Amino acid sequence: MNSEIQDLVNKGEMLPLMEEFYTIQGEGYHKGTAAYFIRVGGCDVGCHWCDVKESWNAELHPPTQISKIVENAKKYSDTIVITGGEPLTWDMTPLTKQLKALGMQVHIETSGAYKLTGIWDWICLSPKKLKLPTQEVYDKANELKVIVYNKDDFRFAEEQAAKVNKDCILYLQPEWSKRDKVVPEIVDYVMKHPKWKVSLQTHKYLNIP
Repeated sequence: MNSEIQDLVNKGEMLPLMEEFYTIQGEGYHKGTAAYFIRVGGCDVGCHWCDVKESWNAELHPPTQISKIVENAKKYSDTIVITGGEPLTWDMTPLTKQLKALGMQVHIETSGAYKLTGIWDWICLSPKKLKLPTQEVYDKANELKVIVYNKDDFRFAEEQAAKVNKDCILYLQPEWSKRDKVVPEIVDYVMKHPKWKVSLQTHKYLNIP
């Protein structure tokens, strides 16, 4: 990557775009609603169960002008979900400013491990043990979504729930490959601790992206 392009990426005026697609939000509070997803490459959080490991290496995904990303997005939906990878690896302010200027609802799905940039209508925080969120993301998160892979994740979930703001909605979501084992454990846990809700990857059950 030449230095001019690298400078634009550093400023958030270009982003390593992995993919963009219009689909149904499958998880969390907005599940079942149509949204346009922008998946940005680059992540060093390194979850072993990540289902989009191809997003980790930003160099595999072409730096794309944010004006082009916005142009594509506005054709499809008023609700935009920016995900990754880890989108906060990059400065999200230029992209979200352009989307908000068009009156769009802009959501992010993030581990919260980096500085919070951007203008957001909804922040879905999905914290990871390897790199914990910043305090600002805890303070501003609208929903907390903890992935349950094993029993220790319930302990981690409570630890994280103690750090978010009082209005944050709490979700436990089974890791897809372990769903047969952990779904009954999650159901039992939520029934005993009703401040939590169950989140399922409904898009996978519906067999859509």
